[in-house]
Order: sequence, then structure tokens, then C-alpha cells
Amino acid sequence: MHLASGGDTGALVASPGTITFGAVSIGQTASSTVSLLNGSLAPVEITQLNLTGQSFSVVGPSSLPVTIAAGGTYGLSVQFDPTAAGAATAQLTITSNSSTNATAVIGLSGTGTAAPSGTAALSALSCSNSSMTGSGTDTCTVTLNGAAASGGLVVSLASSSTAVTVPATVTVPANATSATFTATASSVAVAQTATLTASAAGVSETFALQLNAAVPTLSVSATSVAFGSVAVNTAATQFVTLTSTGTTAVTVNSATLTGTDFTVSGATFPVTLTPGQAATLSVQFDPTAAGAATGQLTIASNSSTNGTAVIGLSGTGTVAPATLRALSCGSGTMTGSGTDACTVTLSAAAPSGGLCVSVSSSNAAVTVPATVTVPANATSAGFKATVSSVGTAQAVTLTASAGSVSETFALQLNVPVPTLSINATSVGFGNVAVNTPATQSVTLTSTGTAAVTVNSAVLTAITGTGFTMSGATFPVTLTPGQTVTLGVQFDPTAADAATGQLTITSNSSTNGTAVIALTGTGTVASFAVDLSWDAPSSSTDPVVGYNVYRSPSGSSTYQLLNSSVDTQTTYVDSRVQSGLSYDYIVESVDGSGNESVPTSPIVVTIP
Repeated sequence: MHLASGGDTGALVASPGTITFGAVSIGQTASSTVSLLNGSLAPVEITQLNLTGQSFSVVGPSSLPVTIAAGGTYGLSVQFDPTAAGAATAQLTITSNSSTNATAVIGLSGTGTAAPSGTAALSALSCSNSSMTGSGTDTCTVTLNGAAASGGLVVSLASSSTAVTVPATVTVPANATSATFTATASSVAVAQTATLTASAAGVSETFALQLNAAVPTLSVSATSVAFGSVAVNTAATQFVTLTSTGTTAVTVNSATLTGTDFTVSGATFPVTLTPGQAATLSVQFDPTAAGAATGQLTIASNSSTNGTAVIGLSGTGTVAPATLRALSCGSGTMTGSGTDACTVTLSAAAPSGGLCVSVSSSNAAVTVPATVTVPANATSAGFKATVSSVGTAQAVTLTASAGSVSETFALQLNVPVPTLSINATSVGFGNVAVNTPATQSVTLTSTGTAAVTVNSAVLTAITGTGFTMSGATFPVTLTPGQTVTLGVQFDPTAADAATGQLTITSNSSTNGTAVIALTGTGTVASFAVDLSWDAPSSSTDPVVGYNVYRSPSGSSTYQLLNSSVDTQTTYVDSRVQSGLSYDYIVESVDGSGNESVPTSPIVVTIP
């Protein structure tokens, strides 16, 4: 026999203490379960199982001993399989190292009966779960040793505990071998075993259902957190884990912190943790001054044990000598020449004499001062990195050193690239009335990383005439993002198609010579607009003539039609196009060339 040695042993409870199988047909097997509950705080070892009597058997473990953890349960299946008619008894002896009931004896009894010829008998009762915590339902099954007769077989059901309710009966349908029912369990305050019994035609089967109390329990990973020595203004973090280790959810209501320079984060309270679920709190110590600091973190919950857990916090702020902590520059990438603002940063304020930091560059394309001094009581100082243009892209490493500490910064140098973008590859004017100029725009934009120089913009007529260009004097240099707009005008002098091209040359990295095709057709207007107006009846300044203006209808841009002041109060506009509408205004002109306010617009639509 194996016995456990040393330490406290648990208290073992066997349930039920007696199993009565009732009448069981010869050749059939009835089963029941013995539940072994360890009700103490220490594990229990089952060391031996002894069974006396005929027709009874135990479906036990493959080997002994078997250990039952504190608060745990273990089920043994006991069977009665009569081979002859008549009453039979036996006893099962369970030997353990339990501090109480070290030798538990379970009485067994049953009666073998001869089943009527051709009659199906009850052979088993089973449920999906052998253990339940809190309230819930369990699906159970009664099983026959054959198919039920034509009228079905009514099986009576009962429970040994009011905490578990079952229907009074369940019927196995005709020609079926089993039927299911639902066992409903209520929450219990203490662990217990409920025995379910199924009976039919003198045969009874049982099933042991272990009911466990629903207990919220919170386990906290630490009772104290010590940060040790931490440099002033340098935060240190440790973690506290809260775990639900009970049989029902636990609610953590609050985490209250006391003490200077301690903070906690990681959860919003209240928080509910289901069994097995955990929450991690981050506890931080960020000392603002040198010296010892203490505090405590109080965790309040509905845990069945340790409902108020107090965690002690401690740490010491220390002042460390100032050392180099970082080197940084305003830009990590530079194109072409220029300067970059860089900074060396210390871990603490520099001493009274300041701190001298050596600075160097890995490439002659970037020059830096040999040293930079962080002034007394300051934590940083700046310097300039001067960059020269490079022919190929390359990386430069800047290094700052003070004592045994070095920090680096990677500065990428890119080659400046001039690029010119043009908003059009062709300009089409369509039909334009003879002697009526039409203008369109071509925009040149510097889209590279270096200034682009536009050397020329040459306009060439291919067929016909009438194309002109204005808007810029070449060469012109555009910095990145800068634009210039060219005005391309078509003013046909004859009714004919005209073509041309505008050739733009630059030092652009792409499309250094861009050709823009020009097209337009001069047309002769078949209509004219005959305008007349009344001279002003009175004027402080003598009127010497009039100016006539025209605009495409709806536009705010007016074009002067007469080449000189018109002394008459009439004007004929023959430069109109069929299908368009025009707005006309007239302004009077005095001897000094000053114009009056315009007349109200007159709208004329050409058929």
C-alpha cells in the first residue's frame, strides 16, 4: 500500500455511502458513480481499491495512486452485472491518506431478475456532465438493452437533491433504444453530490452529478513591488496581474494608489473577470527627486478571499551624472546644398562647467563643428550641419561623443534633379473669326528637387499664320514648385486652317525638348452687329468720343473693339461668330482720355 508522507493531508468525502441497484435483468449491466470530494486545502492520494462480492465491478484508474487536488473531485464507476436470479451484496473499500475517513466503505446491493422474453430493459443512465458549477442544465440519456415495444417504455426519474430537478418520467419511443431529458441544477452554497435515478420494470440505474458552489476568487501576482534605484525623471515600470481563479466571475471594483511619484494604468474599473481571465496593471515609478519613496496599491473586489488586497510599493530616486543620451537633426534627408539644425541631448542637466561633446561626420560632403558645449544646468545644445551637393545619393553618419557614450544620426543626401512639367502637349483653338484673337494658356512647372532653367520657347508656323506667344522672357529659372504661364494667341487674318508648334527647351532631367502642337481655323463671320446709342444729355467734361467693348455672354472679361476713340454714336461689329451670344457696353471718353462708367450690358445672340 502506498502512503503519502509529510505535510497536511486532506479530508475525503465519498458520496453516496450506499448504492442500491435494485432489480437488474440477468445479462444486463447497471452502472452508478461514486464521487470522491477532497474538501480540504491539501491534496489527497487514493492508494487502494478493494471490492468484495459477486456480480459487482469497479471501472477504476489504470494505476494507483490517484491524486485529488484540494477542492477537486474524482469519479469511480461501479457496475452490477447479475449472472443469476436473486439478491446480491458487496462492499467497496477506498483507502487514502485522508486526515478523516482514510478508509471509506461503500455498501453495494442489487437483485438479479430474469427478464421477460422479448422485453427491452433499462440498461444505463448517463448525463453529458458529471460536474456542474452554479446554475445550469445537463442533458441526460436513458438507454435500453434493446428496442422498446410498440407502446414505448416509460422510465421513472428521480433526484436525491432538491438542487437538481428532473421530469417525473421520460418515454423511450417504440422501436427506439434511448431517450433524453434535461436535468436543471440550481446554485448551491456548498459542494454536494446529487444522485439521479432512472427506474423501469424493476431495473434501476443511477448517475452521480457533482454540484460545486460558484465562488468568485481573485489572485494577485504580487504582495509588494520594489523598483530599487531609479534615476530622477526616468520612469521604471513593473506589472501586477489580477487573475480570476474561482468558479464564477469576480468583479474588481477599484485599484487605489497612494504615494508620490507612483502611477498605475492598464484597466478601467470596475472590471469583471470570468474564471481563468486575467488583467494586467502597469505600475510606474518616475521619481522627481532623489530619495526613498513608498506607496501602496489597494485592489478591492468581491473575491471570496482577500477582497481587499494591499500591494506595497517602494523605490529610490537617484541623481546620475549627466551623460550623452541622443543626437538628432531636423531632417533625415537633404537634397542639394544647405544646412540642417542638429541637437545633442543629455540624460540630465550639465554640471557647472558645462559638458563638451565631440562631433564628427563620416563624409566630407557634410561638415560639422569639432565640438559643441552643453551649457551648465542645460540638457541640450544645437549646432549646424552644412551640406554640399553630391553627384550620387549617399548616406552620411553624424557622431556625437562624450566620455564613453556615443550617439549617431543617419543623414541621407540626395542628388538634386531639375524636372519641368508642362500642362499640355497640344493646343487646339477650333474655329476663330478672322481678326478676332483667341488666347489659351500653357503652364510650365518646376516639379523636381532642383531649380530648372527654361532656355527658350520658340513658336513656329507650319501652315497658315496667326499664332503668337507672350508671358515670359527667356531664359527663365524656376525653383522647385514655381510656375510660369505662357499666353498662346491665335488671331487669323484669313479664313483658312493653320498649324504650328511651340518648342520648349530646358535642362529638365526628362523631356528636355518639349513640342506642343498648335491648331486653329480662321472663319469669316456672316453676321454683323449694328450698335447705336444716345450721346449724354449733360456732362461736366466735354465728350470727345466713345469706346465700345464686347465680351462672350456670361464672361466678365471685355475686349475693346475700336482701335481709336469713335466720335460717332454708332458702331458695326462684323467680327462675330454664328451661334454665339455677346455682351456689349459703351463708355464715353473726355479730352483727357478718361472713361465714364459703362452703360448697362446689351446682349446680342448671333443666329
